[in-house]
Formats: sequence, C-alpha cells, structure tokens
Amino acid sequence: MLKKHFDGLGFKRDARDDPKKEKNDDKGNDKDDDGFPAVHDYYMIYGRPSTQLTARQRKRERHEVFTARMAVPQYLSWSSIPITFDRDDHPDKVVAPGIYPLVVDPIIVNARLSKVLMDGGSSLNIIYLETLDLLGINRAQLQPSAGGFHGVVPGKKALPVGRIDLPVCFGTAANFRKEILTFEVVGFRGMYHAFIGRPGYAKFMAIPNYTYLKLKMPGPKGVITVSSSYEHAYECDVECIEYGEAIESSTELVSKLKALAAEVLEPKRHAGSFEPAEGTKKILLDPNNSDSKALTISADLDPK
Repeated sequence: MLKKHFDGLGFKRDARDDPKKEKNDDKGNDKDDDGFPAVHDYYMIYGRPSTQLTARQRKRERHEVFTARMAVPQYLSWSSIPITFDRDDHPDKVVAPGIYPLVVDPIIVNARLSKVLMDGGSSLNIIYLETLDLLGINRAQLQPSAGGFHGVVPGKKALPVGRIDLPVCFGTAANFRKEILTFEVVGFRGMYHAFIGRPGYAKFMAIPNYTYLKLKMPGPKGVITVSSSYEHAYECDVECIEYGEAIESSTELVSKLKALAAEVLEPKRHAGSFEPAEGTKKILLDPNNSDSKALTISADLDPK
C-alpha cells in the first residue's frame, strides 16, 4: 500500500538509481552532486496521541481522512489571507537560529500572560493549575479529561486533572483575533504559564518563524504579527533548564536517602530490655492450671 502511495506521488527509479550505471560512470565526474537526490527508500514515523478513541470513533476518523476528493473544496476560515516572511521581519541580529523557544504573550481570559510557549511539536494545549489560580478560575469549572499523555514529564505518563475551554486573544485593539482553545490542566509545576500546541496553531491558522522568533496569523484587518525577543527567550530557556536540573538533583537525592535508610542497622537495645533468643519454649509452672504463669526455657531442656 505504501509503495502504491509513493508511486502515485511520482517517486520512480530512474537511470541515476541504477547501481550498474554508477560503476560505469567516470569516478571523477561529480557534476550531478548538486542535483536532486535519488530516492531509494521511504521511511515514516507512525503513531499519534489519540489513544483514547473508541473503535467507532476511529472508523469515523478513517472515513473522513480517506473519503473521496470533493468536487467543490471546503475552505477553512481565514485561509484566503496569505502569510509571508521577508526582510521586513528580520531582526537586527539573529542569535543561534532555531535554538531558542518562541515565547509569546497572549491575553487568556482577562490577563496578559508573558510566558506562553508556542510548541508546534505538541498535540495538546496545556495549562497549569497554578496559572488557573492566577486567572481566578474556580477549579470546579474543570471538565473530565480523556486520558493521560506523554512528553511533558520525561519518561512518565502525565495525568491531567481535567480540561477547560478558555478564550485566547492575539493582537492589539486595532487588529486582534480571539478564539476558544481547549487546555489540558496539569497539577505539577512548570516554568511557563501555558503551552499552545498544534490545535492552537490550527485554530488561529498561525504560522511560526523560529528563526525570527515571530508568529503570524490572519486578522480582520490584515496579518497579525506577534513578536518575541532573544533576551526573553534566553531567560525562559535558562530558567527551564535550571528548574529541570533542580528536579533531577532532588530526585537523585531522595533516591540516595532512601537507599541509605535501607542500609541503616537496627538500633541497639536499651539496657534492661530483654528479648527471648531463638530456640526457646514456654512451659507452665502448674501443668494442671492453664492460667498459671509460664517459664521460658531453652528448647533443648527437658520440661521436668
């Protein structure tokens, strides 16, 4: 099925893919080194986060994906506005392109949050309980979550305490967009106020540029440009690294303390205390009276 799919995309072997022809070519001829690369194999990454779907939901999803192409395309809202990046967007200096995170400051509910990470690698929008407290949102407004997710806590499955729909606004009073995003709410602490993942990108039809640290999206009065700075991105990045290292150090310390506690010898008995040794037995002083006092003697001794 995959071979048929890629053949349909036009990936076909040509004369340059023939190893016999390569042997006959002049070894010193490298004029084609800058040409389009010959494709010999196809590698793909499988998997997705929607592990909680039922069989019926997966069947409906598959039908939507593989349905026949419509005669009349159904265009999404805001898709008619082109978004481009050029030298007008170029900052005065570009420090280590692609290294620093894109951190923006949208208005969520009625507060501007200065540390919201735009995470194009996440399939979820995430917000912390601590941030909800800052926004003055009652935890009783949380809805049940579909299930856990991976990738936030390294090596562990994170379990959200719930989910919530919140209004998110980008832009200025002269030109802005406001959309309702669904956030998974987590109870552990983080160094950002929230994460906006691919669902947020799609809802706003937003395009990031990690080289310029800018985010663009269509607005009612033209393209909205949200800018960050290398200084702010650097501070957030360092803060996250230091916090992660502190957590790792504290986890190692707890593990070492538990190991030491397990190795601690049993404390010495206090003077005057007595515990019977092994190999003892009790005999009644009056064999005819079950309520009489008992005497502890060595198991090797005769009761008489």
